[in-house]
Order: sequence, then structure tokens, then C-alpha cells
Amino acid sequence: MSEEQPVARERSGHTAAADGQYLSVWGGYVSVADHEVFLPNDELWLYDLENGLWERRDMFGTVPPAMSGTCGCMVNEELYIFGGCCDDGQTNEHYSVNLQDGRFSWRKVRLRSGSLPSPRDKLSCWVHKGRIIYFGGYGHKLLSEINDSQRFIVDEASWAEDIFWGWNNEVHEFDPERSSWTGPQTFGRAPAPRAAHASATIGSKGYVCGGRIKETRTNDVYCLDLNSWTWSEIVGLGLAPVGRSWHTLTAVSDSSLFLFGGLSVDCRPMSDGWIFNLETKGWTKMEHQNKDKPRLVKTCRNGDEQNKILRLWHTACPGRDSEVIVFGGSHDYILLVDKGHCNDALVFQTQPQPLIRLCQDFIASRAGIFQRQIPGLPPKLRSAVQNRTTFFRNTQNTCKTLDFPVNLKSQQTVEMKRVALWRQKTRRNQSRTQRGTHYFHTSR
Repeated sequence: MSEEQPVARERSGHTAAADGQYLSVWGGYVSVADHEVFLPNDELWLYDLENGLWERRDMFGTVPPAMSGTCGCMVNEELYIFGGCCDDGQTNEHYSVNLQDGRFSWRKVRLRSGSLPSPRDKLSCWVHKGRIIYFGGYGHKLLSEINDSQRFIVDEASWAEDIFWGWNNEVHEFDPERSSWTGPQTFGRAPAPRAAHASATIGSKGYVCGGRIKETRTNDVYCLDLNSWTWSEIVGLGLAPVGRSWHTLTAVSDSSLFLFGGLSVDCRPMSDGWIFNLETKGWTKMEHQNKDKPRLVKTCRNGDEQNKILRLWHTACPGRDSEVIVFGGSHDYILLVDKGHCNDALVFQTQPQPLIRLCQDFIASRAGIFQRQIPGLPPKLRSAVQNRTTFFRNTQNTCKTLDFPVNLKSQQTVEMKRVALWRQKTRRNQSRTQRGTHYFHTSR
């Protein structure tokens, strides 16, 4: 029996970023014996998006404190994290690590000009023209720093002497090249202060959806023009998702956003997926195939076969071909019961896949049938199929691909016919030559 492959531990409130080849996962927390425990801060987990294998890497340098709720993003091959909550509470420290040089050495970002935002967690960010724009979050300020109730709403249940906690809607811009912070003046009607919201970037526009505002959770959508710094609310038409926090929002095309999961306004963990069309301003609920099926027992600690694919405080990153890779999170209402942390990867296919990708996955998922033909493929195609074969072999308990059949049925039918025709042709050729030569190739 082959040695069991390593898998990143279950977690919530972590940071993840994808670069097209790997999903990088850092930090977060898990519950152990009714205690919230931060996961090791000196390790990074890499998930190969092609073959589905995990790899653990040790980290060095000025390692950030172990924490959750930090905001991470990729800029020029570097992972930047800002804010978060550690054992000492919310922080406003800033760190980065190069994920391409193989050293995995953290450095603390030194401020050269401007002023750091106040400590906060559960914030979001956009990346535009090599700059990082941070928005919102929950954190604390000195009473003397609170001078605008439209930008900072005090949490009346949390204060200590002259320090008050609350929600903000501030916009802060960080320039990695100059290592400088600025607070751009924005125009238009800004969203209400919030935390645990979701955001995504398309071109020069930053979008924000939902989040917690005091004791409620919203489903509103706002857009910030990252060139003119102008806010505008996008009022959706027709059916819309319920208000929520701890969800994710991912750009899947030039005009559409994918929303998944979260904690609803009535404190229910969610498993629904929605597409928001920016041109029509309409929401479409995506009934993925496995929404109400039993989840995999091994993917969630203390889970059982009755658990659906409920998820909150997870991460979602764009993959190839408009896929969205969801990792980790919890299927519990974590403010009351905090034991349902997950470590599986959910792959949402939001758009029809290219034919070559369908062919590769069809063959790889049935490698036993095509084991004689695969070695005869051209090297590049053979390598791709072998990677996908490894993916299907090793991700039965760590990954679930969730389709939207309404978009894919016709394309899958075409692919099935193509494969059937190819198999007929192969049998004819083998019968003619009687030499065992394999004709499955794409060289002509």
C-alpha cells in the first residue's frame, strides 16, 4: 500500500493565495478540546492545482505571529499579509514572503512614509497596478482617534478605558515599491462600516459584498473605482442571496462574480453558490450537484455523513479555466459551536471547460481504461494527463469537484461522443496493423 500523502490540517480564518500552479495556505486556527488554537506560523502548505498533492514547507526569517483573520494577497510573486488577530489581539503589522525563490523567508515590511492603519482583522483587499488597497474590518482605536461615526461604528459591548473596538469602512492604499501608506479621499456614497465581508477585483474596479454591520449581516454590493476613488452601489435585480458574513467573492470572468457560503443573517452556515452578472445586475443561484449530498467523512473533524457542504470563514481563490478553489473553513456556527473545521478543497467549475481540459480529465479519471494509450501521447500532453491522473487518485478524500450542470451538459455530451468515436477508430487501427501500435495522439 502506498504511503499516505500529507494534507494540510483543517482550519478556519486562514490566508490563501493562488498563482496558477499552487494554492498557498498559511495560518488560521482550529479547535482543540474546546480551545481555539492558532496553527503553526512557521509553515506554509502548498497545494498543487494540477495533481492535487499537498506539500509542507518550513518558513524562516521574521516570521509573523500565529493568527487568524489576516488579509493576504499576491503581488509580483510575493504574498503580503496585513492585520489579523493573534494572542495579543488585533494587529496592524505587515509581512511579505517571496513564494518563487524557494527560500520561504518572511520579512517584516518597513514603513517608509505615511501612517499605518489602526489594528484590525476580518478586512479585505484589492490589488491594482501593483498596489494593495485595503478596506474595512473590525479593530480598535483610541477614543481620541474616533472622529467620524460614518467611518467607524463603535461596538458598544467592547471597550477598555479609552480604547474602543468597532467596524470601519476606511480605504488604505499600500505601495510595495515605495513601502508607503496613503489614505485616498473617496467620493460617492461609501458602504457602511463592516467586517467579515468579501471582495474581488475586475480590471480597475474593486467590489465588496455583504459582511457584518453591528448585529446584522447584509447582502449589498458596492463598487470602488480604483482610479477615481469613487464609490457606487450596485442594486441587484430579482432574486438575491440572503445577507451574510464570512463568505467569499471571486471574479470568474470580466463581468461576473462568484459568491459562496458564509454565515447568514439568521446565523445559519450556508452552502449556496451564486453568480452576479455585473452587466445585467442580476443574481443567479447555482445549484451545484453536491449541495445536499453527504460530505466526505475525512474532510471535517467531528463531521459525519449528514453534514452538507456548509462553509464559512473559508478561502476562495481563482484556478484555471474559471474554476474557484475553496479551502478550509467551518460548517458550524463558530460563535456557539466551534468544532467543524475542514481541510478539504472544493473545486467549483463556474464556466464550461475547454475541450482539451475535458479530454484530459476524462482520460485521467479513467486511467485504467486508457493505460495502454497514455504512454503514446506527446510528452507535454502525457505529462498533463499524468498530473491529472495523480489528482483523481489522491483527492478522493481531500477534494471535491462541484459542477453546475446547466452550463456543462451539452459540452460533456459532445466530449463523450468524441471519446466513443476515438475508441472505435483505435480498435479499427489496431485491427489493421495487428502490431499493438497505439494511435492516441495529437501530433497531426
